[in-house]
Amino acid sequence: MPQPIEDDLFRESTMTFGEHLEELRACLFKSVVGLMIGLIFGLYPLGKYVVQYIQTPLSDALTAYYQKESVERVNREMEEMESRGQPLPWTDEELKRRVEQESFLAEEVFIDPVDLLRQLKIAFPKQFGDADPPKKFIPAEQNAERAKAKQRGDDLIRLFLWRPSEDDPRLRTKSLSAQEAFMVYIKASLLVGVLLASPWIFYQIWHFVAAGLYPHERRYVHLYLPISLGLFLLGAALAFNLVFEPVLSFLLSFNKSLGIDPDPRINEWLGFVMMLPIGFGIGFQLPLVMLFLNRIGVFTVHGYLSQWKIAIFVIFVLSAFLTPPDPSSMMLLAAPLTMLYFGGVLLCKLLPRKAGPYGDGGE
Repeated sequence: MPQPIEDDLFRESTMTFGEHLEELRACLFKSVVGLMIGLIFGLYPLGKYVVQYIQTPLSDALTAYYQKESVERVNREMEEMESRGQPLPWTDEELKRRVEQESFLAEEVFIDPVDLLRQLKIAFPKQFGDADPPKKFIPAEQNAERAKAKQRGDDLIRLFLWRPSEDDPRLRTKSLSAQEAFMVYIKASLLVGVLLASPWIFYQIWHFVAAGLYPHERRYVHLYLPISLGLFLLGAALAFNLVFEPVLSFLLSFNKSLGIDPDPRINEWLGFVMMLPIGFGIGFQLPLVMLFLNRIGVFTVHGYLSQWKIAIFVIFVLSAFLTPPDPSSMMLLAAPLTMLYFGGVLLCKLLPRKAGPYGDGGE
């Protein structure tokens, strides 16, 4: 005799509100434990190398900024020398080679030749003891006009000193307090902990999601978990390798246009470094979330396509929240997310939802 059909096919998935809260508490506790274990690994062997690594894009951006400034400054001086009919000390090719290939930066200084000659006589009396100062630069006590000229800088020689970029203090990130370096180390270790514990954290997140699903829907969790982790790491890697440089170039261009020299602080920079990769990693979950919602019947392919304008608007709004407050990082996240949105639509089209127990499949 055939068995009667159950009225509620999903009876075993029923959970009370209190049971959901208990499941959430357990998943959060396990996630925090995993994060603490990752933090321990970040504190001892990896934190120092992370601090050094995250300074690389900032150092590269500052080097490019001051290299460009050096070339422009020296070019202005050479144009003035050319207008006065003076011979040029370098050609354009020599200047670019020294700055771009040899990585030297120009530092502008002014030298008083009388004071220089006086110091040379003291240091090397045999070689410079009988040397007389140029007629143009006679001692100030013998010429009142020279005193006025010295105040204006008219009798000073303008020179450019070349300093290797690695020795330039402007290219070094700075701390404002004694304890800031320690806090930076803790934050860098926390970033390592998040990355190392991300597989476990994502497992706990999807485990909590699965607890509220019907039995026939839970199998999707085992498929989406590795994909979700891969998308998170892909987004974080994209931020580290492709996004930092254009964002920094954009931000430093405002310093140049406003005549403000950048003086970065390591603590502020680390906050930027931590926020951007995590924001990209979360944002890259979009196609997977779309496929998951399609599989459980919340949205259809037709619904995604018909509401694409609203979806793109929401993407730009979320990008503004997931990135630091500058338009360049927002655009660099919103652009790939827009492509991922339509990629998610294609994914839902290629992997359509199968018919459910009541024949509710399709698009």
